[in-house]
Amino acid sequence: MTAASTPQAANPAPTTNAALYEAARSVIPGGVNSPVRAFGSVGGDPVSMVRASGPYLTDAEGREYVDLVCSWGPMLLGHNHPAVVDAVHRAVDAGLSFGASTPDEYRLAELIAGTVPVERVRMVSTGTEATMTAIRLARGATGRNLIVKFAGCYHGHSDGLLAAAGSGVATQSLPGSAGVTEAQAAETLVVDYNDRAALEEVFAARGSEIAAVITEAAPCNMGVVTPAEGFNAFLRQLTARHGALLIWDEVLTGFRASDTGYWGLSGQPEGWAPDLWTFGKVIGGGMPTAAVAGRAEVMDLLAPLGPVYQAGTLSGNPVAMAAGLATLQNATAEVYGTITRRSQQLEELLVGALTEAGVDHSIQRAGTLFSVAFGTSDGGVRNYADAQGQEAFRYAPFFHAMLKHGVYLPPSVFEAWFVSSAHDDAAMDRIAKALPHAARAAAAATA
Repeated sequence: MTAASTPQAANPAPTTNAALYEAARSVIPGGVNSPVRAFGSVGGDPVSMVRASGPYLTDAEGREYVDLVCSWGPMLLGHNHPAVVDAVHRAVDAGLSFGASTPDEYRLAELIAGTVPVERVRMVSTGTEATMTAIRLARGATGRNLIVKFAGCYHGHSDGLLAAAGSGVATQSLPGSAGVTEAQAAETLVVDYNDRAALEEVFAARGSEIAAVITEAAPCNMGVVTPAEGFNAFLRQLTARHGALLIWDEVLTGFRASDTGYWGLSGQPEGWAPDLWTFGKVIGGGMPTAAVAGRAEVMDLLAPLGPVYQAGTLSGNPVAMAAGLATLQNATAEVYGTITRRSQQLEELLVGALTEAGVDHSIQRAGTLFSVAFGTSDGGVRNYADAQGQEAFRYAPFFHAMLKHGVYLPPSVFEAWFVSSAHDDAAMDRIAKALPHAARAAAAATA
């Protein structure tokens, strides 16, 4: 080894959240590997977590928090659940990756297909990859180019899905991010969520060109927005009538909103199913795993059977498959019952504290998920414009008061809150004690 290539002694590792953030900023863009972690909308230094157990996180300074993020959904059973950890350890002992098929791939796919009405499942590594593949499949199946999405719904960061609304409901969209070309954005039409008339207008004008409508089963990326009664069934009927596919994004809500996702609260009781599903989060149990799924005639268009190409070196990674399989196998009716009960309890505690402090608000729910929107008691939140119009300035002091009192919330008002089956009485008591402080901080906030 030459002198030039000899590793230099590393500097002592930072031990405070602020120092860790500064160190990260010198080598990672913005100091984070996903933007919301930067605390951009709440201010202050991001918290670096080093341990997790049950309903708790511990940061680099040794402070413990009740976790209401749950890794943005995957920790359905709580952190470090023994069955999941044991399954991961066994998988690691057998090898980290083979670059070949493994038994747990089909076992996890079989479990998914046995829970919701899909016939084929293709494992990928991220939710973005799943939605990107679903879009390509829809175009390959229909021979059409246009995709319809809803303002405020997030389906990953692939170029065509980072389109922003244009000036009219049926006009070409605009790039929603630097690096997205006008040509890519123009193939996505953006419509207001819960607006049937706008969607009818889009299909009247461009229906023969539309390959698919992609929707979050229940939007959770502008805060939770509950679909209007019958809206999802309307999407199913409209797309079928025009020969377009319905892509049902359950990356967040799948196996989370209920044991059958948000479909179990919408499509299942109404007697319909989408053409394609995307899953993530829970199906990986905390490891990077996602999937696209659907009926055989569409899914079998994927290579190696069909002409729609998709591949992934680490798709179906054995460690990730083990974590996802163990999570879903242990997600019993009792687990979902506990999560439902704790979610309702959390909402009641939140509403009580905000009401006592005189803070105007509304709660939007999607099964076990919910979010709060400040200053919206009159009409709630029905779409992205409503979400943007709330008194978002109240959230930063609310968030930091909760953080100070040992509760870790999503660092943005435009995110869902999550609980796990590990959230016990002690964890809920800590939340109950923190909420009045946060509610008073929100009440005192000024724009």
